[in-house]
Amino acid sequence: MASLGSKVFLSLGRTNVSGLGLKKTANRATYATALTVNSSSRNKDLPERGGRGSVGRRPKREPGEPRTEKMPLDQDWTSVYPAAAPFRSNAVPLPVRMGYPVKGGVPPEKKGNLELIKIPNFLHLTPAAIKKHCEALKPFCTEWPSALDTDAKCDEHFPVKIESTDYVSAGPSVRNPSARIVRLKVKLSSLNLDDHARKKMLKLVGERYCKDSDILTIRTDSCPLRQQNYEYAMYLLTVLYHESWKIEPWEAEKTPADMEEYSWEDSPSQKNILDTLLRMKVAGEGEEAEVRKQLLGREEVLEYKDSVERLKNEGASESSMLQYKEAVRKILSV
Repeated sequence: MASLGSKVFLSLGRTNVSGLGLKKTANRATYATALTVNSSSRNKDLPERGGRGSVGRRPKREPGEPRTEKMPLDQDWTSVYPAAAPFRSNAVPLPVRMGYPVKGGVPPEKKGNLELIKIPNFLHLTPAAIKKHCEALKPFCTEWPSALDTDAKCDEHFPVKIESTDYVSAGPSVRNPSARIVRLKVKLSSLNLDDHARKKMLKLVGERYCKDSDILTIRTDSCPLRQQNYEYAMYLLTVLYHESWKIEPWEAEKTPADMEEYSWEDSPSQKNILDTLLRMKVAGEGEEAEVRKQLLGREEVLEYKDSVERLKNEGASESSMLQYKEAVRKILSV
């Protein structure tokens, strides 16, 4: 294309400079030819179109011996993979294969295998590397307190437990949306709650409370970061605690029918069983308060109390009805 441009310049020079001598026309031609010479000199080291390269081009460098062939048997692996890095076939002395076997053969070898480079590896987390990390972190750690030698003592001094999950997956990003989820667990018995505050807390938390284990679980996943969800869970626990201790004016208007659970104290069932036992003359003579305390402390009366509370709170079932039947038979001695 450079020579074609030179011809165009030559023809224009001859057309525009008419009436002048040949010497000036030649100067124009020389100027146009100089452009072509400079263009060729700029690319003299590049191979030409016909495949003919320059004579002084460097020969192709042959690949050297891989590192795996030079490694001694006692190689310090932590210096080969000191941190997380992609798979390097010339640094891993293992016959690793991965990929789809072509025509019923074996998977491709590790050299030039893109499948091994795509996935994350744990070559930097070998037992030797983990041991080195632990040794480096020991100066910054303190000894475990001798007073916390059992799980019960740990639960007593640290009742709030935080649970979160870290995920490792093969994908375009190391982040997992589920890693932001935080679960806060605490035993309701470890909180400073009276009967009113406990019942109100149960009403506020709903299904988040497990009656069998006495554990309240708060799960937060509204915020994009784990730290934000942790702070939000602690905020919810604080609000629930203070709201449970509040007594609203309308709470004083509650009747026994509005109570969350059946209460045995001063109930019609308690009065009826006391009247029945007094007519049967089971208790001895004395003041009314002493007789009442004596009757309510009897073993058969306590069993009757448990059966009535279970029947009222859990509802009628075969086992609760049998328990109530046996309690009534013991009281009436039938």
